[in-house]
Amino acid sequence: MDWIRFFKDLCLNSRHTVWLAPLLVLGDAFLCTLIIWKIPYTEIDWSTYMQQIALYLGGERDYTLIKGSTGPLVYPAAHVYSYSLLYHLTDEGRDIFFGQVLFAALYLITLVVVLACYRQSGAPPYLFPLLVLSKRLHSIFVLRLFNDGLAALTMWLAIWLFQKRRWTAAVAIWSVGVGIKMTLLLLAPAVAVCTVLSLSLVPSIRLGVLALLVQVLLAIPFLRENPAGYVSRAFELTRQFMFKWTVNWRFVGEESFLSKEFSLTLLAIHILLLIIFLVFGWLKPINSRLPEFVQNLLTGRHQPVPLSSSYIMAVLLSSLAIGLLCARSLHYQFFAYLSWATPFLLWRAGLHPVVLYIVWAAQEWSWNTYPSSNASSMVVVLSLAVQVFGILANRTTSFAGTRANGGKEHVQ
Repeated sequence: MDWIRFFKDLCLNSRHTVWLAPLLVLGDAFLCTLIIWKIPYTEIDWSTYMQQIALYLGGERDYTLIKGSTGPLVYPAAHVYSYSLLYHLTDEGRDIFFGQVLFAALYLITLVVVLACYRQSGAPPYLFPLLVLSKRLHSIFVLRLFNDGLAALTMWLAIWLFQKRRWTAAVAIWSVGVGIKMTLLLLAPAVAVCTVLSLSLVPSIRLGVLALLVQVLLAIPFLRENPAGYVSRAFELTRQFMFKWTVNWRFVGEESFLSKEFSLTLLAIHILLLIIFLVFGWLKPINSRLPEFVQNLLTGRHQPVPLSSSYIMAVLLSSLAIGLLCARSLHYQFFAYLSWATPFLLWRAGLHPVVLYIVWAAQEWSWNTYPSSNASSMVVVLSLAVQVFGILANRTTSFAGTRANGGKEHVQ
């Protein structure tokens, strides 16, 4: 029947995203307006952010002395600068309503960038509604005003710039995002892979130096005062999260969760998965084994590979998903990074659309269960595992390094 063919074409033909994406953004803008109007704002970290910024604007540059009612400042320097701007725009944090409006605009801008990345990768239209339906994601941006919203924007903007092969700008923006919240360090292995394959070793090293230089420039005022204090607070890799707030590994029990053995096991799994993805997935475009690739790279014989936008997005988001799967503790605000990544990862994993929607819905339920339970935390981990191992199992398609053909890219 004609209407069945039309519906299938609407769901699968990427040309429909040209008009579908603007409609979704418009509808989501209306939804954000309703949320601000009808749902009460929830105070969690905003007042603490503002207290910390007040100390910074008052002249304090020792990171160990910048604190708020719920604890010390534990985010890098770009967070401070971002919320300093918000401090001035919201009457020192008192104008919550205008803060919500600003974060609604931030959400919509990020959504536009996400949609652009999906279109660039050739994603089918049936994925697009999932990008605007997350209750938890709206809450993180519009009702909580978390800094993860800012970091998520820089992450997706960097992905879009990587897809456009604007390597310097992409690395700089990504590094700024790390300067807001170090969660974006989870993309570092993928950034290295994409730049090395596309540009070879020396240009990639230069980009790595650029990323480090961005961090140093952002931190200069604090490094002058107390460099050790800044690094230990802004990038506290040994930070111990409280069991009661965890979203993912609650089902293992508090004793196991807090144990050093559990932490080291997750770290080992993280490293192992990165190696497996590198060997069996991420290096697929070069069609050579790892030892041969390394030899060619070190001897200057590596030929840069024109990577497809889909490949770039798959590598970056799979690196993120691996890191989130192996993180000892995820809090609700971490969903800002995962929510928009999940539809793409499930699609590249080769799941049937019906199964894809079921996994997405299960994940959405688990992240909206508060407080988290053994069941919800298990679903969080399982849904991430489906994304990670699914895209690995379908690696022949997921990491196909397709090449430009007449100015257009074709997803294999």
